[in-house]
Amino acid sequence: MIDPLRDLASLREATDRLLSAAAKLDDEAVAGPSRLPGWSRGHVLAHISRNADALVNVLEGRPMYVSAVAREEDIERDAPRPLDLQLADVRESDARIQAAGAEVADWKRTVELRNGITDAAARLPFRRLVEVELHHVDLDIGYELEDLPEEFTAREIDFLAQRFSGRPDVPPTRIVATGDSAEPKDLGEWHTGGTEGAPVTVSGPAPDLVGWLSGRRDGSALDTAGALLPKLPPL
Repeated sequence: MIDPLRDLASLREATDRLLSAAAKLDDEAVAGPSRLPGWSRGHVLAHISRNADALVNVLEGRPMYVSAVAREEDIERDAPRPLDLQLADVRESDARIQAAGAEVADWKRTVELRNGITDAAARLPFRRLVEVELHHVDLDIGYELEDLPEEFTAREIDFLAQRFSGRPDVPPTRIVATGDSAEPKDLGEWHTGGTEGAPVTVSGPAPDLVGWLSGRRDGSALDTAGALLPKLPPL
């Protein structure tokens, strides 16, 4: 069951973790490359801040972004800033989304995101949590997919499986999260993809599944019982 207020609390904790880790950087490191092609750590931090403001827009009934071009321009504008300004922006934009969330009267209503995507308002805090947690990994400052909270990891697999569900360009796929003990046991199961063709079972540790589904790992650590690993479209 979606609990937006609980997700807002988790978001605050995740943002605090990111801020504490990023505070150990310096201006040179902020200008250095992140794990996202073509983006510095400054780009990632700027995106995190601007995404918070975009979701505030959605919560308050405005378009998420003025335009796709404006979204990119805002990130490019803010990316070169020094560390202190980046951290202040992440902190202040998080405060704005927390305040906006506290004012929501109807979490059940449908809201519109980018590219015509719609969702329940109640899912926005989790969508924001995804941004903070995965981009913390993208900063390449010691926080890995294995460090993500277990509950978040399972929910993110479910969320991404839903994103690809019904897509004819993805074969029917059974996703199984396994433990890392000497006697592995299934920790969760999801289904995604289309309905045509032979189904493929993809299994492995939950962090590797998140990495594959989100485009952050190539899936080489996953088991497909000899079948080809399904190629996923970009998110």
